[in-house]
This record gives sequence, structure tokens and C-alpha cells, in this order.
Amino acid sequence: MTISGFSFIRNGEILGYPFVESLRSLLPLCDEIIVAVGNSDDMTREKIQNLSGNIRIIDTTWDDNNRLHGSILAEQTNIALSHCRGDWCIYLQADEVLHEQDYNLIKREMVNVSENLNVESLLFRWHHFFGSYNYTGIGRQWYRREIRAFKNSGKVLSWRDAQGFRCKDENGVIRKLYARQTEARIFHYGWVRHPRLQKAKQLAFHRLYHDDKWLMENIPQSDEFESFCYEVQPFTYTHPKVMQQRIESDASWTKNYDPTRVLQKPWAMAVTDYIEKVTGYRIGEYKNFIEV
Repeated sequence: MTISGFSFIRNGEILGYPFVESLRSLLPLCDEIIVAVGNSDDMTREKIQNLSGNIRIIDTTWDDNNRLHGSILAEQTNIALSHCRGDWCIYLQADEVLHEQDYNLIKREMVNVSENLNVESLLFRWHHFFGSYNYTGIGRQWYRREIRAFKNSGKVLSWRDAQGFRCKDENGVIRKLYARQTEARIFHYGWVRHPRLQKAKQLAFHRLYHDDKWLMENIPQSDEFESFCYEVQPFTYTHPKVMQQRIESDASWTKNYDPTRVLQKPWAMAVTDYIEKVTGYRIGEYKNFIEV
């Protein structure tokens, strides 16, 4: 069984993405890693090129006029995916990191379902860090699980803005993938950046969805990026080893995060989050997959 890792990135350094750590977390698991590297204004490509391991860079040029619902993110994901040659593919976005404790689990899950035609993919669980490496966002505001590994059938494609995947059959019919839940984890660091980098990242991200007028009206102009989170909880486990140096170097500003500075939950969200805490069931959860 061979495994291809794949990802995409553009301007990862100036936007504060832990893209090097993300790729390093894939290296021990994969036989090859494919990265679609967009035309950048920093040292993103050079930093990836300097990593040791079987990493292949696919140079791409982003269409900055494409602001259609973040579709360019799926486009870049699919470029990298099209070059994958492994029996399995495992996908990380540039702010997602695997924990070394999960490598054996991931491989075991792949082996267990390799001959099962009813299972096409594997679901991972999420830790969404917010404001600090010591807190995670919780509740229905945050998605709990998504597909990050799948059999390389040649029929899988990244969907919409690249959060999930779909299967396209010989007749052109697009459907959700059949997925099995695992205990493998994705450590998502997309909301742990210095406020200045967070603002730059938000501008770049929302530019893929909205016009300049919307950006001026909705993105704060100060360096202090306002919290949009409704609830956080302390993170009491370990981070991936590849993140330790970044966590230590960011300690000078993450120590200032105030976990009490959250928004008041809408009534309906408060009720459904309470039910989830008591029962473990999330009412009306959106699923990018068919769980089997």
C-alpha cells in the first residue's frame, strides 16, 4: 500500500500559515507529497524546496479575478491531487497538522478498509485552535469532522471551497463519498496568528469570495482583529512535535489571549450546543460525506 500526501499553498510565509510544519507532519506517513505552490510574494516555494523528503512541487498561477465562492481553493487542491500516484491519498490544508501519535492508527485504518468496497474514505476529528495554542473553539460554530484520506480511484475531486470531497462517476454524476469515522485528529491552527497576520490572512481569504466593497465594510482596519468565537475550552493534550518550535516562538503574543472575550451565543445555538454537550449528538449537523 502506497500513500500520497497532497496540499496547496500561496504566500504561506507572509500570511502566517504553518505550511512547513504541516508538510513535515505528512512526511513520515507518505511515500510522496505533492504541493501545488501558487505564485507567491515571499519565500514559500524556497522553504518547501528546502524540506528533505520526497516532495514534488507543482508551480501554479492563481487567477486573482476568480472570486466565486472560494472555488480557486478546490481548483488548486485538484491540481495537486491529479499528480498523486499512491493507493491512498491524504490531504492537509496549509494550517492543518497531523499528530505523530496517529500515524499507526491512520495506516491501520487504511489497511482495514482497503478491500472493503463500501468504504471509500476516512473521517478525521478536528481541534480548532483559537487565539492561543491553549484553547480550542467548540460548539456547532466549528465543524467536527471531515474527510482527509481516501482511496485513489481517480474519481475523487475537491468540492466547492476545498473543505470536503466528492466522487464523479463515469456518467458525470457527482455524489458524496462513503466514509468511515476514525479517531485520527487534525490540529487546525488557522485562527492562531499574530493579529497583524490574522488581518492579512482574512483579507486574502475573503478576497476569494467577495468584492473590494465588501472587504472595506467587513474587515476591521485596525491591527486588533475582533473575536468572532462564541465559546472556547482549554486544550489539555499535547501538540504535534513539529509545532513545538512555532508554539515557543509565538509565546510572546499568544500569552495575551483573553479566553473570556467571546461573543454571546444566539439562543438557538446555545440550546443545540447544550444538547450536544449532554448527548454527544449535534442537531442538523452538515455532513460532507455518507458515513458507513
